[in-house]
Amino acid sequence: MKTRMLILEDGTVFKGQAFGSEAASQGEVVFTTGMTGYQEAITDPSFYGQIVTLTYPLIGNYGINRDDFEGITPQIRGLVVRELAKSPSNFRVDETLDNYLISKDIPGIEGIDTRKLTRIIRKQGTVRALLTAADEDVNIEEYVAKLQQTPLISDHVAQVSPKAAYPSPGRGMRVVVIDYGMKHGILRELNKRDCDVLVVPYHTTAQEILAWHPDGILLSNGPGNPMDIPQSVETVKSLIGQVPMFGICLGHQVLSLASGATSFKLDFGHRGGNHPVKSLATGRTELTSQNHSYAIDDASLVNTELEVTHVALNDGTVEGVKHKRYPIFSVQFHPEGSPGPEDSNHLFDDFIALMEKEAEKGKQHA
Repeated sequence: MKTRMLILEDGTVFKGQAFGSEAASQGEVVFTTGMTGYQEAITDPSFYGQIVTLTYPLIGNYGINRDDFEGITPQIRGLVVRELAKSPSNFRVDETLDNYLISKDIPGIEGIDTRKLTRIIRKQGTVRALLTAADEDVNIEEYVAKLQQTPLISDHVAQVSPKAAYPSPGRGMRVVVIDYGMKHGILRELNKRDCDVLVVPYHTTAQEILAWHPDGILLSNGPGNPMDIPQSVETVKSLIGQVPMFGICLGHQVLSLASGATSFKLDFGHRGGNHPVKSLATGRTELTSQNHSYAIDDASLVNTELEVTHVALNDGTVEGVKHKRYPIFSVQFHPEGSPGPEDSNHLFDDFIALMEKEAEKGKQHA
């Protein structure tokens, strides 16, 4: 088996065995704590440009199947695992994780101390890294200097948002989804509720969206820093008060910025399927699926028309807001799970109820 190195920008080098593509790759190295759900994770557009470390020690034991994709094309730059299962066993398995990554030209490394790597990320924050062959003549210092000089990418959303609008027809509420890098699980939940969905690119104007006479607008998840898409923030600002809105993950951040709040980068992000979040209205704690690097500054919400509805129990960060005057709310976590628990799946029903209530008001005023 060929050897491979993971080189971090601080000079730390991990040597292990190569799997997946033979290509070299560079990106931010992050970790996610899910025990299962690796297929959904590596196909989640929110991981665009990142080398993903899976902290659970054995990965690939149930292979890759046709049902668990969250995006058509995986956007990760590489995969890091402690041990790769070579012979998956599952009634749904179609191919091995190794073969899938080869077909998508994504390199992987196994056999390294993922606990040590995770501790480095927790201490230093997200770091730039390089996956490359472990040749004897590799100049580590040269690679480290190159990593340190490489600017972080800022066009995440432009790379994963669709180039044109497309429908997902239904006979219920008409929902326009602004796609910043949407997971398929969100669309599945809307389809289950028979919504008449139109998915539009992130740069679609407010006028174009309202021309479809939507009953509601959903702001999807996506990768990167919400400050990198100011045109999207301005669009959402124009839409506030027009129709009901529901934001998820990056959509939550965009909505908050459009309302006057500010965001900041977390030290190492929230990624995994077991993050406890408390609803301030009910006092109930739900386990949630999360994948984000940025969060909303709670102090910045004071002078906005948003109020906090959910908080993270691990670090106290804002996990949900709602508008004080309009039928608008958002959450930082993923109510659709995929992968992860579906404790918060009821939020899609709440969104439907908001749209139906506003539609009824419109009939009464007609």
